[in-house]
Amino acid sequence: MGKQLDTLLKEARTFEPPPAFKRRAHVKSKAAYRDAQRRLDYWAKHARTLEWYKPWKKVLDWKPPHAKWFVGGKLNASVNCLDRHVATATRNKAALLWEGEPGDRRVFTYWELHREVNRFASALKSLGVKRGDRVAIYLPMIPEAAIAMLACARIGAPHSVVFGGFSSEALRDRINDAQAKALITADIGYRRGQRVQLKKNVDGALEKTPSIEHVIVVQRDGKPAPETRMKAGRDHWYHDVMADAATYCKPAIMDAEDTLYILYTSGTTGKPKGIVHTTGGYMTQAVATTKLVFDLKDDDVYWCMADVGWVTGHTYVVYGPLALGATVVMYEGAPDWPEKNRTWDIVERYGVTVFYTAPTAIRAFMKWGAEYPKGHDLSTLRLLGTVGEPINPEAWMWYHRYIGNKRCPIVDTWWQTETGGIMLTPLPGVTKTKPGSATVPFPGVEADLVDSDGQSVKVGGGFLVLTSPWPGMLRTIYGDDQRFKDQYWSRYPGVYFTGDGAKRDKDGYFWVLGRVDDVLNVAGHRIGTMEVESALVAHPAVAEAAVVGRPHDVKGEVVVAFAILRAGHDPSDALLAELKEHVVRKIGAIARPADVFFTADLPKTRSGKIMRRLLRDIATGRALGDVTTLADPSVVASLKQRYEETEE
Repeated sequence: MGKQLDTLLKEARTFEPPPAFKRRAHVKSKAAYRDAQRRLDYWAKHARTLEWYKPWKKVLDWKPPHAKWFVGGKLNASVNCLDRHVATATRNKAALLWEGEPGDRRVFTYWELHREVNRFASALKSLGVKRGDRVAIYLPMIPEAAIAMLACARIGAPHSVVFGGFSSEALRDRINDAQAKALITADIGYRRGQRVQLKKNVDGALEKTPSIEHVIVVQRDGKPAPETRMKAGRDHWYHDVMADAATYCKPAIMDAEDTLYILYTSGTTGKPKGIVHTTGGYMTQAVATTKLVFDLKDDDVYWCMADVGWVTGHTYVVYGPLALGATVVMYEGAPDWPEKNRTWDIVERYGVTVFYTAPTAIRAFMKWGAEYPKGHDLSTLRLLGTVGEPINPEAWMWYHRYIGNKRCPIVDTWWQTETGGIMLTPLPGVTKTKPGSATVPFPGVEADLVDSDGQSVKVGGGFLVLTSPWPGMLRTIYGDDQRFKDQYWSRYPGVYFTGDGAKRDKDGYFWVLGRVDDVLNVAGHRIGTMEVESALVAHPAVAEAAVVGRPHDVKGEVVVAFAILRAGHDPSDALLAELKEHVVRKIGAIARPADVFFTADLPKTRSGKIMRRLLRDIATGRALGDVTTLADPSVVASLKQRYEETEE
């Protein structure tokens, strides 16, 4: 990897922002880097762009590893996304332009969205949901997803959005960890022409979720799906609870440090982590980064392709752009359904000006061919973004040439569920870019690269860390503050360990390489190896399992599993298929192993630790290197031979 990156650093061309874009660039962008030298004043300036019921007394109270931002300040996220706009001409501006996979479309102005959010907030209160209660959301990418999030924020009930592609068991685990009181779902959703049975998944999850008192179900097609079952007293149709709901719900006055939402992300222990984000700091970073990174104007049509089940959908589909009064495109389905030009149909139809997607999607676009975007008018595009995982320079250049027509700046952003908002990025019209590099920290963010001893690496490779608190940072892991301390703050005391490896070039630009812990990045989605391993060993045929990632030219990584079978079970194609489907049922389709290799043993150190490095070497066909530390070196040779035979 080191030699490959060094070559890219030498060959990568530095891109100047085009003159046409410079004229539109945010006039204060260059000053942002200078102003950020006074970091707390800088963040306070952005916080003042929000509406507060009560001003803060102190910008930051930092007792490592715990931070409190805008101490004593009071606000409401829903008010900042809606109420302040409906008092102006923005009330008649389109807030959401929604398109379903089958082709159905809906438009919500800010006034209409405000009314729907208030009605649903009133409906939740009528069901007994109160401030502090957790609410789980398990919906497809339909307007009701944003409405539900904002309604929860309005009444001060932290929401926990669960990706609609997750299984019943994954949903159950997240509901139980958060002790959610209510669940919002839909009867079905659509994905690649298939009807996704969301309510059926919910019914499976709720067999063991004692905290759930109410389930609100959206009729995706405006009529009940015939296979949907409703439990009397617990389940309610969305349109029924909305029928008599008040059109105004008084917003809860929230402390800046009150929890806005909990979002679960994979960890290395098999148990997903409930990342806690609070209101004042998170909203400040969401607004600041959306404004500066995407340079949004009043006439922009902005499309972030992320699902709200992931943090990108929280920050850059809902809270950031709506707080700025932007027009946001939401799309339910796959980017290539029913044709590979679906994405470009949407860009052309709505006149999208700012487009934010993942490297996985860009590599898929490359694979499908340049003829698809060439057949569409993409002249409205003025800015492109990429998020979710490192982007390879080849994909960056293709994006620049065929989508941006060599005139649109590209903002290559790095951040995490835990950071809440963008941390490394160029500023359009200001920062020179290099294909494949997330460039430099966002103003007000302090990042560094360190070696295993915590010493700063000025040029070369190391571990990416954040050396000072930032407003959108996670406050804890829900219900497990010790895990929060151990996972993020114990390796380098007082310094946030991101878990990502990176290189820094002579110009100070960061090149993020990917995870250094046991978390896989599959199509931009973080999947814990332990979570997949736990799912495999839950199958009666599997005694032990180890999971690693294998590079994939579209998805970034795919899951590869090694399994030891219990006595009485023999390897077979049928069992292999069964194990793959078992993982899907336990976690979701995103975690489906690309390969499962059966083995008599796993390579371990003498202390019993599985040597995943060697398994990665086997899965990718690389040379194995030194195996003298293995309890039984012949195991590696056997696995390698088995892998090579399978590949023939």
